Amino acid sequence: MNCTILAIESSCDDTSAAIIKNGKVLNNIVATQSVHKKYGGVVPELASRAHQKHIVPVVEEALRQAGVQKDELSAVAFTRGPGLLGSLLVGASFAKGMAMALNIPLIEVNHMQAHILAHFIDEPKPTFPFLCLTVSGGHTQLVVVKDYLDMEVVGETVDDAIGEAFDKTAKLLGLPYPGGPMVDSLAADGNPFAYDFPLSEMQGYNFSFSGIKTAILYFLQDRIKQDPDFIQNHLQDICASVQRHLIEMVMIKLRKAASDLNISQIAIAGGVSANRGLRAALAEEGEQSGWEVFIPDFQYCTDNAGMIAMAAHFKYLAADFSDLSVTPEARLPL
Repeated sequence: MNCTILAIESSCDDTSAAIIKNGKVLNNIVATQSVHKKYGGVVPELASRAHQKHIVPVVEEALRQAGVQKDELSAVAFTRGPGLLGSLLVGASFAKGMAMALNIPLIEVNHMQAHILAHFIDEPKPTFPFLCLTVSGGHTQLVVVKDYLDMEVVGETVDDAIGEAFDKTAKLLGLPYPGGPMVDSLAADGNPFAYDFPLSEMQGYNFSFSGIKTAILYFLQDRIKQDPDFIQNHLQDICASVQRHLIEMVMIKLRKAASDLNISQIAIAGGVSANRGLRAALAEEGEQSGWEVFIPDFQYCTDNAGMIAMAAHFKYLAADFSDLSVTPEARLPL
């Protein structure tokens, strides 16, 4: 069976399109938006406008690079959620129109499910069941992956996500948006044991990051009263210390879940899986605990259509199609 799918991702501030043919992702075209930097975060209305501007050239480039004509497509896939509703509507509307015009199936994809299935784009690939720590600006989840389309969330954040904790810390330190990657970069040259912060304790496998965010705020306010140049003089050590604590908070729950559930295939996914400190911590823990660790390529960590395409491929094989009445959902559960 020949299966060629166009996938569209527009959940936040990146417009992306990819072509997958018979399970192989041929490309992953991404148009980023720089307009949000001066606001210190994503402005939803500006994001949706930028998606409208970018989506046609991004899709055309994906088709051109893959050498695929529109009439060769087997289906069109799009991100249904979760994400910014205005941004999701742009991708969904485009996908619906294209599927209807070409008279081919329409496939809705859950953004968080796609992050996990990004592990099946390249080798090595995990085997079932595996445990995936999904970490991003909006989500922190522990997911037991039983099959391509069978996943169970066993733990999640009760308030803020780890990515938000990184970004809010960066903002407190006066770093430009997006701040999370800058904290990671600066942490590489700092002392991770320079400062201590309280670790939130939650029942089961759940997470909480609101407390440590508040602790960091009060810590900085107190130190700045004593030394107005404290942040400037100790920036790398602050970043390294914050990063150590945030990583340890997710690793505590990951270790517990892996032990309790007797799962040794461990993966990470989502934008924060690009964090070098987290990658190093996971690799080190894998050696100590006998885990087989799976870390995605950097291009498949942040929002991208390659992962949407991979998820769509498995849904196509299962004949899991949508009709034109499907609507985007900002808080779509896994």
